[in-house]
Amino acid sequence: MPSGGCRRREARGILRLCRPIVPTNRVELRSTDSPFGFAQGKLRRLSPHSRLEHLLKTFTTIDEMRSASRAARRAGKRLGFVPTMGALHEGHLSLVRAAKASCELVASSIFVNPTQFGPNEDLAKYPRSFERDRELLEREGVELLFAPSVEEMYPTAADRACPELAEGSVRPTPVTWVTVEELSGKLDGRSRPDHFRGVTTVVAKLFHIVEPDAAFFGQKDAAQVAIIRRMVRDLNLPVEIVVCPIVREADGLAMSSRNAYLDSEQRKQALVLRRSLMRVQELVDAGERDAGRLAAAGREAIAGKRSVRLDYFEIVNPDTLDPVEVVGGTVLVAVAAFVGTTRLIDNLLLGRGSG
Repeated sequence: MPSGGCRRREARGILRLCRPIVPTNRVELRSTDSPFGFAQGKLRRLSPHSRLEHLLKTFTTIDEMRSASRAARRAGKRLGFVPTMGALHEGHLSLVRAAKASCELVASSIFVNPTQFGPNEDLAKYPRSFERDRELLEREGVELLFAPSVEEMYPTAADRACPELAEGSVRPTPVTWVTVEELSGKLDGRSRPDHFRGVTTVVAKLFHIVEPDAAFFGQKDAAQVAIIRRMVRDLNLPVEIVVCPIVREADGLAMSSRNAYLDSEQRKQALVLRRSLMRVQELVDAGERDAGRLAAAGREAIAGKRSVRLDYFEIVNPDTLDPVEVVGGTVLVAVAAFVGTTRLIDNLLLGRGSG
């Protein structure tokens, strides 16, 4: 496996798996006369805690971002891209480090995408911490940041009446959608109708705007990974999809921006998601291969928690998201549950290593 932490599984088009990138204690700053910060120049080393505002360039319009990324490509730079909705945590930063390890230039985006939220979901209260997020990206050495408004990404939002959900937050109705049929109605798509339609639409738009060579996603969003990978393949998009491991808290809880919603008691209860996955792992290690019995054991592990309401616990093919009957080869064990009013997800890959 290359020292950059990633290995190729398929030909370009396009999935790679990456191992966790250990953060280094220093980052490189490229001195340049370029307004976008990526022309050739000398390198000097800075502490990661130094402020790098002169390195990170922030763009709020599509034209600006596209010009910057195309200039980078003309300079022969391999461009990595980490799309986010902000409220960054160590999981997001691990994606940035993976991108830095395999790309010469890294772009990120911060955009709370309204089209992937349902009418009764948490768009209005979704955590927003732009200045903090921007500083974190600076410290990790990200060179380009795309932070558009809703109106910039969805021009129809400015042309028609849209319900105001919070200050600066609207739910637009695009005229054109990108939908991956069949897959989008599975796992999270069953309980969150149209969620993945919003995800694939915004990711397709971001890919067309940023034009990255590689885009980095976390394994925690396993269904999203499968759907984006299929979209890239079906639409022949020239971007490599790199999937990186789940990053967890010390006690095993998968890192999520929504963990901030949990009170102290709910935080403890949330650990049952990981324990349910580990129960399946234990049974597989002991020789059990019947997916129905394994899934039942995982559900049983959650059933006793009065403050946790199970959404789904399934064992599926990681590419098609179809249920499997027997555990053999690589399978995805996926769980979603409400802890209080907060919906959390987690998963485990059997046969390829765990998240």
